[in-house]
Amino acid sequence: MKQPLAGIVATLLVMAIALGFISLFDFPTFAGWVGYLLLCIIPIQIVTAVLWKCGVPEFAGKQSQPMKGISLLVVNAVVAAIVAYVYFQYVGAAIGPPTPMLGMCTIVSVIITFWFCIMWGGWPFTAIIKNQLVAGLVTLVAAYVANYIIFRFIFDYSFMQGAPVYVPQLDPHGLVPAFNALAFYLTLLASMFLIINFDLWPLTNFPSVMKQPTLGIVWTIACFILAAIIYNTGVRGFGMDPMQFMVRVPVPFVFGTIVVQNMMQGSLFSSLKGPVKGVANALAVIVIGQVLAAFYRAMMPVVTGPLKAGGPGYDAEVWLATALLSVTFPFLIFYAAFFDFWLLKKPE
Repeated sequence: MKQPLAGIVATLLVMAIALGFISLFDFPTFAGWVGYLLLCIIPIQIVTAVLWKCGVPEFAGKQSQPMKGISLLVVNAVVAAIVAYVYFQYVGAAIGPPTPMLGMCTIVSVIITFWFCIMWGGWPFTAIIKNQLVAGLVTLVAAYVANYIIFRFIFDYSFMQGAPVYVPQLDPHGLVPAFNALAFYLTLLASMFLIINFDLWPLTNFPSVMKQPTLGIVWTIACFILAAIIYNTGVRGFGMDPMQFMVRVPVPFVFGTIVVQNMMQGSLFSSLKGPVKGVANALAVIVIGQVLAAFYRAMMPVVTGPLKAGGPGYDAEVWLATALLSVTFPFLIFYAAFFDFWLLKKPE
């Protein structure tokens, strides 16, 4: 198959597998342990796909499919198991099932790893460490450390006091209510993906900007400006609940970008250039993301059972975000990057 057909078929197949996987668990297990463990695999998955280009470790990267994909998957699973244990013990105080504090800290670790690997290209570690494997692992550790420090500074759970899930010793008492902070984090990620849909235009017009660390600095500032505009328009301008804003705006956009850029490999508008291509990509991402999010929302009662939307628990919102970004997202990347569309496309 050629693109975009291969991407469309692969996306539908992976979505079916993801929904079947989700149906194996009741909601508390799915939103707790399952979501937590899968979130722990995404940062090393980002390092493998972005910094290592699926070629490191070499014993895995040099194999033919499907052994290459299987080997990379095993490596990722081992690293994720180590991370899950460390974070559970030292961030979650070994309290099971995972608390909201541990869950959100793990969610935003994914966003920080995207920031380290994509916007900063692993700088400065990739610049000073010549061994790709070591540079990637150091970047991963640095992302987790930075994430925890930022999490402790920003997130506040005081509004949960009195709720069964509130654990006083795990509340960082940061600057921002946790749900608002989480929604803004996801908006930052969507802003990064928006710029990716424009192929980094207009930054590409300035060659001096396209080198690290200048690129990382400028791209980060641009993301914060875009995220502030989008978040404040939705939450303050239109009065949307932060969690409902999150699953209606940034989450579908992030998911749609994965489909357009990773599954279809940017093939929809490859003949277009500059901002025109960016606008076309962004519109396609919005439509695809919203349609697939609506489909998952409709499948929720069938797969898991009816869940209540809105506060205080936000069960429906948690289910949708977890189903799209904690399950289907890594499944899509595993197939597209690790297995290189095995069986659907000829190996490159």
